[in-house]
Amino acid sequence: MRGFKTIKKQPTQSQSQSQPQYEVADVLNKLGSKLEDLGLNSWQLRTLFALKKCRTSALGGHIDACDECGNISISYNSCRNRHCPKCQGRNREQWIENRETELLPVPYFHVVFTLPEVLNKTALHEPKMLYDILFESAWETLQTFGKNKNLQMGMIAVLHTWGQNLSLHPHLHCIVPGGGVDENGAWKNIKNDGKFLFPVKALSKVFRAKFCEKLKANLKDKFNENQENEYEKIRQNLWGKSWVIYAKKPFGSPKSVVEYLGRYTHKIAISNGRIRGIDDKTVTFSYKDYRQKGIKKQMVLSHEEFIRRFAMHILPKRFVKIRHYGFLSSTWKRQKLKNLQQNLGIQPKEKPLPKPFQPKCSCCKTGNLVTIATFDLRGPPQWFLEMSQSQPTPKK
Repeated sequence: MRGFKTIKKQPTQSQSQSQPQYEVADVLNKLGSKLEDLGLNSWQLRTLFALKKCRTSALGGHIDACDECGNISISYNSCRNRHCPKCQGRNREQWIENRETELLPVPYFHVVFTLPEVLNKTALHEPKMLYDILFESAWETLQTFGKNKNLQMGMIAVLHTWGQNLSLHPHLHCIVPGGGVDENGAWKNIKNDGKFLFPVKALSKVFRAKFCEKLKANLKDKFNENQENEYEKIRQNLWGKSWVIYAKKPFGSPKSVVEYLGRYTHKIAISNGRIRGIDDKTVTFSYKDYRQKGIKKQMVLSHEEFIRRFAMHILPKRFVKIRHYGFLSSTWKRQKLKNLQQNLGIQPKEKPLPKPFQPKCSCCKTGNLVTIATFDLRGPPQWFLEMSQSQPTPKK
C-alpha cells in the first residue's frame, strides 16, 4: 500500500451511482419524537428507528485505505434491515446469482395473485395470517391444475403489499415454469396456446375458493360471540365480485426470468429516488397511476401520513416474503433438480459462494478499499481526527 494522503467520506455503492436528494430517513428525522404518537406497534417502531440510524454515526463505522493511491476514507455502517431503501442492492445481486443455477430450458410465466380491497382491514390487524393464506392458496391453486395433468409443478413467489401510492395492496408475484415433473421424474411441457399457463378465469375461481376456505378456518377461533356475523359479511363481499389473476406471456429466455424477478425480490414500499421533495410539513413523491395507463403523477402527504402508509408495509418479524414450492423447493433442489437439468440437456451449476464485498476507491476509481480501523457510536479514533484536522483545506 502506498503512503496515506487525502481523507474523504467514502460514498456507499448506491451513493456512488446516483445519490437521491431525499430519503425516507429525512422524513423520520423531521417527525422526531412524534413518530411514537402514530399508533405503530413495537416492531414497526423498531424497524423505523433502524432506518433512521442507517449509515449514520449512530451505528458506528470504519476507516478504509486505498491499496492503490493511499487515500483514507470514512464510512458509516448500514442497518441491513430488509425494509431499508439503502440496504437491498447486495442481497438482490446474491439472490439473482443463486437462482441462475436453478434455471431450466423451458418456458416461464409471470402470474400475479391479488387480494381484493375488502381484506385490507384484516391485513392490517392479522398480516401474518392473511399473507400466509395468500401464499398457501396461490400454490394450492397451481397444484390443483398441475395434478389434473399428473404433474408436479414448481413456483417462486414474492410478496408485495403496496400500491404505487403506498396504499395497501397485497399481491404475489409468481414465476412458474410452463410444465411439470411426471411420476417418473421426467419433464413435460403443459400444452397451451402460447399465451397463458392455464385459463385465467378458471385459476381465479379456484384461488378464491381455496382462499375463502382457509380464511374461514383461521378466523373461526378469532371471533367471539358478538362477532359471529363478521365472517359472513366478509364472505359475502369476497364472493360477490370476481377475483383478478394477472398472467403474462412466456419470457424470452430462462435467464431473462431471473433478471425480471430480481426487480421484485428485494423491492420495498418506496425507493428514495421517488421522493421529490420534503418541507417542514409535507412529503412529495412520484407514482404511476395504473388506473390511467401508468401515467406518472405526484402525491403530497403530511409527514405523519407518509410514515403511517410506509409502516403498513413493514412485514411481521421473521416473516418469509420469498418462498419456493414444488420442484423449486429446497428439498427438491438438493439433488432432484440437478438430475432434471441433466435430463433436459444442461450442465448443472454449483451455487456460487457469497462474494466478499470489495468497494472501490472513490479517489482513483481503481484501487480496493482495505479497512484499517473500526469505531462505534462514540466516533472515529483520535488519530483519525488529528489527521483530518491537519489536512489542508482544498482550493475552490
